[in-house]
Amino acid sequence: MELKKLQKDSNWQERLENVGFGYHTDENNRTYWVEDRYFSITPKETDNIFDATNQLWEMCLAAVEHVIENNRLDEFKIPKFIQPYLIESWENETPSIYGRFDFAFDKDKQLKLLEFNADTPTSLFECGVVQWLWMENYFGETKDQFNSVHDKLIETWKMLKPYLKGDTLHFTCVRESLEDLTNVEYLRDCAIQAGINTKLIYIDEIGWNNVNFVDLEDETITDIFKLYPWEWMVNEMFAYNIKNDEVKANWIEPAWKMILSNKAILAFLWELYPNHPLLLETYFSEPQQMKDYVKKPLLSREGANITVVKDGKTTEETSGEYGEEGYIYQELAELHKEESGYSIIGSWIIGQESCGITFRESDQFITTDKSRFVPHIIED
Repeated sequence: MELKKLQKDSNWQERLENVGFGYHTDENNRTYWVEDRYFSITPKETDNIFDATNQLWEMCLAAVEHVIENNRLDEFKIPKFIQPYLIESWENETPSIYGRFDFAFDKDKQLKLLEFNADTPTSLFECGVVQWLWMENYFGETKDQFNSVHDKLIETWKMLKPYLKGDTLHFTCVRESLEDLTNVEYLRDCAIQAGINTKLIYIDEIGWNNVNFVDLEDETITDIFKLYPWEWMVNEMFAYNIKNDEVKANWIEPAWKMILSNKAILAFLWELYPNHPLLLETYFSEPQQMKDYVKKPLLSREGANITVVKDGKTTEETSGEYGEEGYIYQELAELHKEESGYSIIGSWIIGQESCGITFRESDQFITTDKSRFVPHIIED
C-alpha cells in the first residue's frame, strides 16, 4: 500500500456538495475529506482484506453464539432486563445490514483487528458514493476500487424485504448531526431502490401508545433502521418499551449487535481463537506480560478515553465520558505512518460479505472523530 498525491480540482468542494456531502470540512476549516492524496493498493492486498473481513465475520458470529450459550452477557455490562430480548433477537435471526472492521496495517505486515463497529458505523456514504465519484472524476474508467458498497446495500435490502413485518421501513437518527442524517438518508435511498417503502423520523419523534411504537402520523412502526447506539437506548425508558412492544418491531441493527459493538468482544475473540494471525492479544485485566498495549473502555466511541502505553509508560490518551463500564487491554498494533499521519483501514461487511474499504488518517496515533477520510485506487 502506497500513499500517492495528485493535483486537486479547484472546484472540489462544490463537486462534493453537489452530491450531498456537506461535511467535507469542519467548523474550524479542518479538512475531513482528503482530495489530493490516495492510497494505491494491489489486487493481492485487496484479496487479503476481503478474505480477512469474511473470516472475522464468521468468527464474530461464532463468538455471539458462544457468549449467549455460556450466559456471559454480564461481562459486556449489558443490563439484565434487556438480555432476554437480545437473546430472542439472535434466536429469531433478526436482520442485520452492515458493520465495519477497523484494521491496523503496515506495509507488508499482517492485518490486525483493532475493533468492530457493528452497530452504528458511519462513513458509509463517503465510501460507497463520494470516493467512487472521486475516482471517476480523476481517473475515468481506467481504474478500479475495492468498493461494491452501493450495489451490495441495494442487494441486501432486497434480500431483507420479505422478512420485514410491515409495509413501511422507518429510518431514524438524531436531528443534530448532518453526518448521521446523510448516512441514514443514503441507506434509505438504497432501500427505496430495493423497492421498499420508507419514512424518515428523528429519534425524538418516535412515539409510544402503550402498545407499540408510532410515528408522527400515528402509523405503527413495524420495522426501523436506527443510527442510534444500543448502549444509549438501553439506558433510557425507551428500552423498556422495546421489550414490551406487542408488534415486536424489527430494530436494525438488531439487539444481538450489542455483543459485537462492545469492545469486550475483542477479549472473547482472543479467548476463542488464541494467537490467531488477525487478532491482537486482548484481556479484561491489565496483563503483566505486555509492556506495549492500548487501554479501551468497553463502550468507547470515536476514540474517547483511550490510553496508549509503550514500554510501561503512557504516551498518548484522549478524554471523554467512558470508562465506568470497564476496560479491555489490547496489544499495541503497529500502524501505517506517513508524513501526513497514521492510517487505518475500515473494511465493510454488508449482508454477509466483505464489499469495500475506507482509509482513515490521523495526526495522532489514536483514531478519533477528527480523523480524515482518504480515498483509494487498486493498481498493479
